Amino acid sequence: MSTAPERPHAVPAPTGAVRRTLQLEGAALAAAALVTYTHLGESWWLFALLLLAPDLSFAAYLAGPRVGAVVYNLVHSTIGPILLGTFAYLAGAIPAVAVALIWLFHIGTDRMLGYGLKYGTGFKDTHLGRIG
Repeated sequence: MSTAPERPHAVPAPTGAVRRTLQLEGAALAAAALVTYTHLGESWWLFALLLLAPDLSFAAYLAGPRVGAVVYNLVHSTIGPILLGTFAYLAGAIPAVAVALIWLFHIGTDRMLGYGLKYGTGFKDTHLGRIG
């Protein structure tokens, strides 16, 4: 039994105030992560080193757009860094909290710039509209 391919165009991309709100949410997330990271006093070298690490998930697109989208979305969802940060904080593992904050900063910045979660139809098809 085959399933129909995902159709990102079936639901219109957010525009106007809705799109600006989503981008402002991304900016707020990035700002909160940055302020908290600054408060931790962790290394800015670590921040610079890991800032683009989530984008290594692009490599999953070598296995095709569906696999690429799944991996990209797993890495670019806030669920992972929120769980990591929460458990790391409770365990007193401050370096892991720093990693979670860098990860959240990356995601927030992506959303602020209009890069959304991917559909399995292609890298440019996102929940915030088509890139490019």
